[in-house]
Amino acid sequence: MFLSNLINKRISLVFLFPLFLGMLTVFTFQPFNFTFLNFLIFPSLFTILVYVEKKSKSTYRKKPYLINLFYVGYFFGVGFFLSGTYWISHSLTFDSDLNYLIPISLVLIPLCLGLFYGVSTIIAGPFLKNNFPSILLFCASFSFLDYLRAKIFTGFPWNLWAYSWSWFIEILQILNPIGLFAFNLLTLTIFCCPLLILYRKNNLNLSIFFFLILLFFSNYIYGSFSINKNTKFINNLEKNENNLTSIKIVSPNFDLNYNLSQSELNNQILKIIKFSEPEKNKKTLFIWPEGVFGGYSYSEVKQIKSIFQKNFSKNHTVIFGINLRNEYSDKETYFNSLIAVNNNFEIIYKYNKRKLVPFGEFLPFEDFFKNFGLQKISRGYSSFSKGDKQQNLIIYDYKVLPLICYEIIFPEMTQNKNDEVNFILNISEDGWFGGTIGPYQHFTKAIYRAIESNTYLLRSANKGISAFINNKGISIKRLEPYESGNIELKIPLIQNNYKNKNDLIFFLLLFTYTVIFLTLKNRFK
Repeated sequence: MFLSNLINKRISLVFLFPLFLGMLTVFTFQPFNFTFLNFLIFPSLFTILVYVEKKSKSTYRKKPYLINLFYVGYFFGVGFFLSGTYWISHSLTFDSDLNYLIPISLVLIPLCLGLFYGVSTIIAGPFLKNNFPSILLFCASFSFLDYLRAKIFTGFPWNLWAYSWSWFIEILQILNPIGLFAFNLLTLTIFCCPLLILYRKNNLNLSIFFFLILLFFSNYIYGSFSINKNTKFINNLEKNENNLTSIKIVSPNFDLNYNLSQSELNNQILKIIKFSEPEKNKKTLFIWPEGVFGGYSYSEVKQIKSIFQKNFSKNHTVIFGINLRNEYSDKETYFNSLIAVNNNFEIIYKYNKRKLVPFGEFLPFEDFFKNFGLQKISRGYSSFSKGDKQQNLIIYDYKVLPLICYEIIFPEMTQNKNDEVNFILNISEDGWFGGTIGPYQHFTKAIYRAIESNTYLLRSANKGISAFINNKGISIKRLEPYESGNIELKIPLIQNNYKNKNDLIFFLLLFTYTVIFLTLKNRFK
């Protein structure tokens, strides 16, 4: 009786249940990986929408018709982003002047991003019935709003539903031919499979259910075959490439500190050099994370040149993140940059970050918000300048595509590469997120970029997960968060200029789903 009354209460069905389902989704992603929960969450959300759509014409008729459907999706989205992105607020704890923003960011981000799912349920909700065509419309609507979320207002493609399969490498191999957004749409469809059993009124629903299950296992077989074939290919490649450069990924586990004295900075550099274990006669590429110089610019730390000359030789190149002065601006502005230096601490390559974190690295409408005392979270300078191009780093035998920090979450950053790439390089400062789930979810995106591009990916992250990831998304060697030291490997030279037609295949699938819905909606009762 109590449960029946609870279900029939508008506040429970329209607000509380969707909020709870949204918050539950966090357990389907890293580091929890309870993907099976999505087979409960999405059928439940779909059922609520169908029920609310009916109730809005009777019990809830005093309320505006579409607003109930909007609230279901919106509060689901609020719960989803509240539990899945709370770690963002942890970055505000490093500056006492910004502590007042912690509760604001904790609430405001979910309240804004939840709008995407509110819109998706307005689009699909009025047409949903307990049938297969409606399931397709539901999945198409959610995946389309996920796509918009990834593209507009600088984009934030964090925790698409496809990422809940990050632990299941065989299933992920389809990312390479079809791309992330198409896989996200198919993922939602698979999660809704239980509805075909729950609402079966004819044998066709059952046939469709078994077809989708067969499709899922066929994809697993394809993934297993692809991984086994690649293993043989890599083994043969390594036999013929004995003179490759050794690469060391270093994770120093430094505390996040932007107020280092010169002596503290020198000690910090000596510490990471110790973790690097350079051998003077061994040709080595060292990869350090993004924040090893604690917010200093290159010109401010040039005095450590003697430390480099003492510890590194002509056989060594070191890559790390640092701030570079924007020489093209009349104002004193800086880039967040990745540079490669030789043993004399001379820059031989530089890349300026193109995808900047809103409020973290630049302040939108800066002239306006400065009137209220707001500033970007990262210290040192005003808003960073945005890099204007992305060119490969050509170093030793390798052609390297560089990505800084959260650039790794954007598929287009690897899709739009113009040149052949031997491996993708991602450096990051994950110390901003402390002991939260953020670093684990951040690392997941690197796995997907490697598979999509069929390219090795090397990642160095302070207080995050550092790893060598092969072209099938398998972590060959890795360092866990808060683990200090280095991992070393020789990367085989895979020649790859493949460009994934991510968006095109997604829109073809989206069009197909829509056509099937419009064609069959009146045939399924």
